[in-house]
Amino acid sequence: MIESKLSVFTLCIRYFFSKDSEIEGEHLVNDHWLTASYPDSDVAQSDYVSVARKQVKQVKETIRWLGCISLQQSSQFCCQLFARCVVSCGEILMPPLEYLQIGIFLVSLLLLAKPLGIYIARVYSSEYTSLNRVLQPIERLIYRITQVDQSQEMSWKSYTIVLLLFNLFGFIALFAMLLLQGMLPLNPQQFGMVQIALAFNTAVSFVTNTNWQAYGGETTMSYFSQMVGLGVQNFVSAATGMAAMAALIRGLARKTATTLGNFWVDLVRSTLYVLLPLSFVLAVALIWQGVPQTFQSYQSVQLVEAIPDTSGSATTHQTLPLGPAASQIAIKQLGTNGGGFFNVNSAHPFENPTPLSNLLEMLVILLIPAALCFTFGKMVGDKRQGNALLIVMFVLLLGFLAVAVEQEVTGNPRLTTLGVDQSSTDQQPGGNMEGKEVRFGVVNSAIWATATTAVSNGSVNAMHDSFTPLGGLAPMLLMQLGEIVFGGVGSGLYGMLIFVIVAVFIAGLMVGRTPEYLGKKIEAFEMKMASIVLLVPIALVLIGTAIAVLLPAAKASVYNPGAHGFSEILYAFSSAANNNGSAFGGLSANTNFYNVALGIAMMLGRFMVIIPVLAIAGSMVQKRSVPAGPGTFPTHGWLFVVVLSAVILVVGALSFFPALALGPIVEHLQLWQ
Repeated sequence: MIESKLSVFTLCIRYFFSKDSEIEGEHLVNDHWLTASYPDSDVAQSDYVSVARKQVKQVKETIRWLGCISLQQSSQFCCQLFARCVVSCGEILMPPLEYLQIGIFLVSLLLLAKPLGIYIARVYSSEYTSLNRVLQPIERLIYRITQVDQSQEMSWKSYTIVLLLFNLFGFIALFAMLLLQGMLPLNPQQFGMVQIALAFNTAVSFVTNTNWQAYGGETTMSYFSQMVGLGVQNFVSAATGMAAMAALIRGLARKTATTLGNFWVDLVRSTLYVLLPLSFVLAVALIWQGVPQTFQSYQSVQLVEAIPDTSGSATTHQTLPLGPAASQIAIKQLGTNGGGFFNVNSAHPFENPTPLSNLLEMLVILLIPAALCFTFGKMVGDKRQGNALLIVMFVLLLGFLAVAVEQEVTGNPRLTTLGVDQSSTDQQPGGNMEGKEVRFGVVNSAIWATATTAVSNGSVNAMHDSFTPLGGLAPMLLMQLGEIVFGGVGSGLYGMLIFVIVAVFIAGLMVGRTPEYLGKKIEAFEMKMASIVLLVPIALVLIGTAIAVLLPAAKASVYNPGAHGFSEILYAFSSAANNNGSAFGGLSANTNFYNVALGIAMMLGRFMVIIPVLAIAGSMVQKRSVPAGPGTFPTHGWLFVVVLSAVILVVGALSFFPALALGPIVEHLQLWQ
């Protein structure tokens, strides 16, 4: 089998480097070579030739259509994408074009991240940017109205108190808005008040940048609640994370200071200079692709043909939900919020109508978190430091992406035994298509699932509950690692920097030297705070899951028995405590228990992490910077990349492996037994 796959791969390579006229001929293919390559195959040799020729021509035509690079340059790039083009029993499991999609996605992300990261660094350093002429007068007007002195900086304690009070006010305002929804304007469907436990859960969810949703947007929320309530929190919760990150970077970069900046200035500049311009551009692009942006009420349209409802009566009309969706979807992706305007999130054709909208939304999910690595490098004065963090994040992302894609492309073995064809052909995408949109297919669904959980986004274009056991384990473990593989805007980078502190401390102990990072010593206080940051989400996930599997009221919400039902509960608390927001949909979460328990997990998982992060920033900013010596452990080389990656994986594996063994791992063994 392996020899056959490698032979077909070699054949694809030979065709790819040939001229188009030669592809149409047969002289590149030696009959004797083909016979030797497939001695036991029942498939005609010509089938392998036609498969290789067809796939290569499709890729070449796609590259020419893109017109961004020459064919010779693209050959080296695309040959790497063929490396996993496998042929089994004459049927391709995954076409090379799918790997081309992965390549375009990853390359586009890197190309866009660097200039954005440098721009964000200039924003936080109050340097001149291309938008200053337009936005600076607005910024000054905001400070004048709010009586904020932008030159007055704060200590870490003041910064933390102001941050917490601002978010407390946001929670109270949103909670009240949801309870009073029926009395507020822009409510064409006349939705009433949101039930109290659900309102509490939703308010906490959006204030903490989690966007866990135990409701359907088009059946619960008015336009006013979506825009003024949830939409505003999408902006300011993202800006809060970015502000905390900026404070930590200043704590590491400044030389013997006492302040970390001004929270109000960081909040305003994050929103005004970064989130709003990017959201405007993306919203326009989504409207162009067909996402609605209107205040019209829902529209009733006549069906092409009548269909029977549950009572057997004929249904001739369908109600189409509308609303100001494009503007909300733009910030939900850019701000790593993830909450859907409609119930099925970005699987809904009004949220994500085309392959291009799908690519744009996937890109912006990771864009700001990736860009912040370059921001970090510029702000600390050593670009290599940011590059090292980016490499660690990228390597971990690729590893989990490979697992998710492999498992979903392979499909469900139980269906194979029933004679179901799960191969990829011109007529079907192949693989495990349960819970996925046909217009996106398996690979784009797996990319999105990996991206949305590597980042604390939580939006979905496919149902994670329908993934294969190990295909669902990949996004679950990405959340359990602490949302630091890119992570949320701001929160992902400061979470990764906590792991850096731990890795540097461990490396220092191994060689018997006082650990240092960026010239500042890591001491007992920093390690205590770092331990809190790492242990709080872990405890919330495991303790919350344990309580849920013991209480009858919590178990009543599980519709899938056995290992998968346990996975649904574990996924829910992993998502809440790490502020992701995605879910395994088989869990009925709109109950008093889950609304309250997950709300508490979201709140503690957000602010019990931010507080020690800012405490570390306040401690580090006061320390003198010591020049690097011959015994200093370099934190920008490949050795540090390996050490940091190992620390991240070991912490995750040791903390969650027993729980994962009871859920997705045992389910995988049952599926393949």
